[in-house]
Amino acid sequence: METPVASDGVPLAAFRPNLPTPVPNGKTPSSGFDESGYYQCYGDGGSLASRPSVALTGYETLDAPPHYDFYANTQAWGRRRRFRPSLYELHGNPEDNTRPPLYEEMTAGRMEGDTSEDEVDEEKEPPSEPTRFGWIQGVMIRCMLNIWGVILYLRLPWITAQAGIGMTWVIILLSASITGITGLSTSAIATNGKVKGGGTYFLISRSLGPELGGSIGLIFAFANAVAVAMHTVGFAETVTDLMSENGAVMVDKTNDIRIIGVITVTCLLGISMAGMAWESKAQVMFFLLIMVSFASYIVGTIMPASIEKQAKGFFGYRADIFATNFVPNWRGPEGSFFGMFSIFFPSATGILAGANISGDLKNPTVAIPRGTLMAIFWTTISYIIISATIGSCVVRDASGSINDTLAASSSADACTGISCDYGWDFSECINNNTCAYGISNYYQSLSMVSAFAPLITAGIFGATLSSALACLVSAPKVFQCLCQDHLYPLIGFFGKGYGKNNEPLRGFLLTYIIAACFILIAELNTIAPIISNFYLCSYSLINFSCFHASITNSPGWRPSFRFYSKWLSLLISVVCVIIMFLLTWWAALIAIGVVAFFLGYTLYKKPDVNWGSSVQANLYNMALNHCVGLNVVEDHVKNYRPQCLVLTGSPDSRPALVDLVNCFTKNLSLMMCGNVVTADSSPSVLEKASSNSHTSWLNKRKVKSFYRGVVAPDLRSGVNMLLQGSGLGRIKPNVLVMGFKKDWQSDSPQAAHNYIEILHDAFDLQYGVCVLRMKEGLDASRSSQSHVNQGFEGGPDRISTISAPSCIQTSVSSSITVEPETQSSTVFQKKQGKKTIDVYWLYDDGGLTLLLPYLLTRRKRWARCKVRVFVGGEKDKKDEQKEEVLSLIKKFRLGFHDVEVLPDIYENPEAVNIHHFENMIRRFKLDSNPKHEMDSEPPSPQDAPWMITEQDLERNMAKSLRQVRLNEVLLDYSRDAALVLITVPVGRRGVCPSSLYLAWLDILSRNLRAPVLMVRGNQESVLTFYCQ
Repeated sequence: METPVASDGVPLAAFRPNLPTPVPNGKTPSSGFDESGYYQCYGDGGSLASRPSVALTGYETLDAPPHYDFYANTQAWGRRRRFRPSLYELHGNPEDNTRPPLYEEMTAGRMEGDTSEDEVDEEKEPPSEPTRFGWIQGVMIRCMLNIWGVILYLRLPWITAQAGIGMTWVIILLSASITGITGLSTSAIATNGKVKGGGTYFLISRSLGPELGGSIGLIFAFANAVAVAMHTVGFAETVTDLMSENGAVMVDKTNDIRIIGVITVTCLLGISMAGMAWESKAQVMFFLLIMVSFASYIVGTIMPASIEKQAKGFFGYRADIFATNFVPNWRGPEGSFFGMFSIFFPSATGILAGANISGDLKNPTVAIPRGTLMAIFWTTISYIIISATIGSCVVRDASGSINDTLAASSSADACTGISCDYGWDFSECINNNTCAYGISNYYQSLSMVSAFAPLITAGIFGATLSSALACLVSAPKVFQCLCQDHLYPLIGFFGKGYGKNNEPLRGFLLTYIIAACFILIAELNTIAPIISNFYLCSYSLINFSCFHASITNSPGWRPSFRFYSKWLSLLISVVCVIIMFLLTWWAALIAIGVVAFFLGYTLYKKPDVNWGSSVQANLYNMALNHCVGLNVVEDHVKNYRPQCLVLTGSPDSRPALVDLVNCFTKNLSLMMCGNVVTADSSPSVLEKASSNSHTSWLNKRKVKSFYRGVVAPDLRSGVNMLLQGSGLGRIKPNVLVMGFKKDWQSDSPQAAHNYIEILHDAFDLQYGVCVLRMKEGLDASRSSQSHVNQGFEGGPDRISTISAPSCIQTSVSSSITVEPETQSSTVFQKKQGKKTIDVYWLYDDGGLTLLLPYLLTRRKRWARCKVRVFVGGEKDKKDEQKEEVLSLIKKFRLGFHDVEVLPDIYENPEAVNIHHFENMIRRFKLDSNPKHEMDSEPPSPQDAPWMITEQDLERNMAKSLRQVRLNEVLLDYSRDAALVLITVPVGRRGVCPSSLYLAWLDILSRNLRAPVLMVRGNQESVLTFYCQ
């Protein structure tokens, strides 16, 4: 149940803890403070407005003691959910009537429109309780049935004959070790929080994340669906053989298997869709059937052997038979340890059958560990007992003929085999390798030994049908959880659940169709190894999940099941991969390829889910360790990267500024979008500055950037906070990027002064500076005024404040939009074609002016642009200076070959342009002979540092004329460029007034159609031609 949304219009005063006098049951508490009334103060009761105010005693506080509801995501039926009071409710001023921040879950909002508990009870009936299972019926029996299979009945005696009793025990214990440690890992993951439906997929995805979890969930669900067909065909083959022995044939053997298989899987589908209760009853019936078959076998080993059984090699418990069968006797092409292991190991799988129905368990965190481990223990014991008993009672080779007794033999000395000691001579068939019986030759040895052979056949039926039924239930449950997570397209249709148990009926039908298709093939020898490899792949990832979660040292990894080892989990994870290749190498490659394909798809799509996986914890550890490791590494010019702090305000309001910086920082260096909200600090303003919508906008635009918002009383102090506080260790900005303030002439003089002071502050902190100017402006917040740069033309407080969407206002009490604006296209997102990037390297700033265009040309959209470098020079030394600059650039290995020397930049500008510059600064000039009244005085430079005196003009005349002339040169040479980069002069603090410096930047970049990036490094080298 989702948490109710807060109301926007409720002041904090509504949270004053007024003690309610009435209680829900109408009774008055005998003494003390009634708890139910207390909790009503923060969301467990009715409206506070209707309750009279009572004086507090000093102990009656809004603070709440710990409660389950505070940590739960769902609400229990029959009572109103309690909510922990937020920090705003506890910390805020009760008299403050401003609206709370968006992230607060406000009590008053929860209380609005609520009805009393009595009314809720009258309106709703208690929901019917779905069927839930305990650890025995839900996990242990289910896992045991899925582990036991036809291999137990038909192949275990043969494996015992090949490997010997001793080696068979080694194979059994090795398999049990792998599944047991996997069970321990499963138990640890399952007890690290509340487990919901989804089984194996849920455990892996919530531990390792959606990338590996999603791929495993998909192939595991498919493997279970195909396993239904495999077990059903095994059942159908047994029935067909029995029919053949009795002369009953419907069509032919293959079609009989298909007919019986489809009928069987249809019946199993009916049991599954009838509900988990019926399915569980069927599993119990199958379990009892297998137990009866085991009992029949054990009784048969104790009973005296008849003549017919002795002829087939059964003599009862004999020590010499046990000793003979204890050692290996490898035969045939599969006669090796790994050959026998590959045949037996699939019979040890199936340990996840209980976990796969985790949503139908009463207490999964208890049931999964206990039931899974107990199933592994008892099935291992059963395998050891059966291998020991069959190896102690039956010889390896026997003819089956009652005439092969020792008395009828011509020579007792020629008798071969341990059977000679019991009066039987099977020498002829042993020497000719024609023995039809004995545990080396007869797969039905358990039926032969059993007290009542049909019970073993019934046990085979129970084992195959129970495994098919378990897979038929597991596949839809896992697939349903996967569909509900929306990791892959086109499968959401199958996520819908029905009934009180949320049964995946659509998933059942899909599984039925898949199983029926593979049953119709009636040949699963090719697909069976792939299924085994899919299971092993799941086991490997479960163990790796446990290891990975442990090695990250995440505080969230707190499993209540402590009996696991992260190193054993890692070992078994590797062993499972090795076994995959030992079983069938091509099937292992297919399984790994499928996992890799879906892993790549999920990594590419990046689904919007956050499960607190161990991968996230590991990313944090790696990032933290690398950041700390950089502290011991000194900066080197070869490793210099322009790490940019971009004053964008709300990033969606200045997309061009974001896109340009992203061009030379993406996958290379740090980019941080800074936003200063100039207002008094309050929860609403803090939310305005730190809203996640800004980061969402950047992610949607595929811009790799951080976002940092601050609240400050004025713009300059806020930018100072960003300049000094942004970054972590050595990963911190070293270049300040901002937009040009086009409206500096019409705005207040203080605004222009603050703008230039930000540049001075950046220089003081050893930052490089970049100022971007575009003819159409940067601010895209108002589509009707896109040509106006509102962020820099509306005063100092708008330079980097949130003012983008029209519904966002500067008033603290206004409504705030959470969603950012739609993505708008900019010129920096388009391919630039065969244009030019003109670089005016007029002053040596350390090389930043050359490095930025080089980084731009490494991008595809800028790769075809030609970089032209312009430098100042003298006419008579033009060629020499060109060669000198070319030689220097060549040593820098930048790949720039076009250098132009501009001697005409030292010429005097045209008079009309000089006149235009003088008009720019006319408003800021301090009149030396003012005509004012007696009671007024002209402002002093100390009170108005933006004012320009005659002395300031004289001192800076040469630089002023230089900027005017440079603009004329830019208009001549770079009218059609894609981008113009120019090194800007540094205005000396105290010598060059702020308004004069702004006039330089303005006159330098005016009337250019191309974007102009004015760059100034921090006078430290960022380029080098040395290799060390």
